[in-house]
Amino acid sequence: MTFNSRLSNFSGFLRRFVAYSGPALIVSIAYIDPGNYGTDLQGGAAFGYSLLWIVWLSSAMAMLVQYLSGKLGIATEKSLAEVLRERLGKRLFIIPYWLSIEVAVAATDLAEYLGTVIALNLLFGVPILYAAIFGAADVIIILALTSRRFRVLEQLFLLFVSIISFGYIYELWAAPPNIHGIISGSFSPHFVNSDALFVAVGIIGATVMPHVVFLHSFLTKQKAGGKTLEERKKMRRLHLAETVFLLTIAALVNAAILLMAAVAFYPNNSQIQSISEAYRTLVPLFGLSSGVVFLITLLSSGIASSAAGTISGQIIMEGFLGKKVNVWLRRIITRFVNVIPTTVAILIGFDPLHILVYSQFILSMMIPLAVIPVVILTMNKKVMGEFVNKKITTIVACIFVGIILTFNILSLANHAS
Repeated sequence: MTFNSRLSNFSGFLRRFVAYSGPALIVSIAYIDPGNYGTDLQGGAAFGYSLLWIVWLSSAMAMLVQYLSGKLGIATEKSLAEVLRERLGKRLFIIPYWLSIEVAVAATDLAEYLGTVIALNLLFGVPILYAAIFGAADVIIILALTSRRFRVLEQLFLLFVSIISFGYIYELWAAPPNIHGIISGSFSPHFVNSDALFVAVGIIGATVMPHVVFLHSFLTKQKAGGKTLEERKKMRRLHLAETVFLLTIAALVNAAILLMAAVAFYPNNSQIQSISEAYRTLVPLFGLSSGVVFLITLLSSGIASSAAGTISGQIIMEGFLGKKVNVWLRRIITRFVNVIPTTVAILIGFDPLHILVYSQFILSMMIPLAVIPVVILTMNKKVMGEFVNKKITTIVACIFVGIILTFNILSLANHAS
């Protein structure tokens, strides 16, 4: 094959990739949401570089799970929630399962809402009560403006991902990490103490997000609708490329948050107790611009991930119940279910950073509800047909499930003792 033909093939693939792109782009924002900020910030501040390996491990697990979820949508032209409704059969089983997933959606929305409120308060000086009100309305405004043009929403997500990514390139330039620390933290898996295990479980919960496992299958299902088998095979390759590319970017952003926190706060300011305290500590060390960039990325993360979370909540409800739900009713319920209790908690003095970390711990406990069905379904030839998992894919997926369950059990045992 000549160089020109290779170049032509690559340019053709690139055109198809750009035309297909969207599902993993929307999903990727959930992997750099305020929950990640909370857990990565606390991990870097309290334990330096030592939990960097957990960021890489959880990102690899997320990448595989999202690939399997999207492949399920391409193979079956159904979302994960729809397939589970059919497999569970009776409402006696469907309703409890659906309500359990709604707990994960609520925990996710809590973190995203908090991120927006905190960023508005610190960046613009908006009183916390007013920031809470606007934070409740942000996702409704965005989805109202893009409801008739989904491609516009995808482009908006591209903007938010770009802001966050370039923001952390700047942060690492302003606060360059130690190369030896990066290597040691990446390839020396260990926990300093039980608190490190708790934060590690939170990082996993903030990375392998149950709601976007459901969302990815829905988004690829939309792309695959009405396509031939050959077209869907090509789509699977594009889906793999998009998932690896965008979730690699998300992994690098997560690592950058932890590295920035390690450089800025560990060990002299390791007891950072809030995002506002982190911001006020960051400014004297690395300048006002570093603090402002930190808040802009947090605001972008909160707004974009809120939109992804609201869409997830809607498709999960519709998939499990098997009927259309009023879009605006669902969006308002999803957003406001956390607003009143969270606002009250903040006003009476609960620490937002701790709320963020605990919400991600809850998410980690809920991961098996989404991940185990995806693994089981995608290894089933009757469900997947020619898209069924290779043996090595299933083995690696099962190992990842085992790791998640083990970490959850160890963390629960430590907190019970």
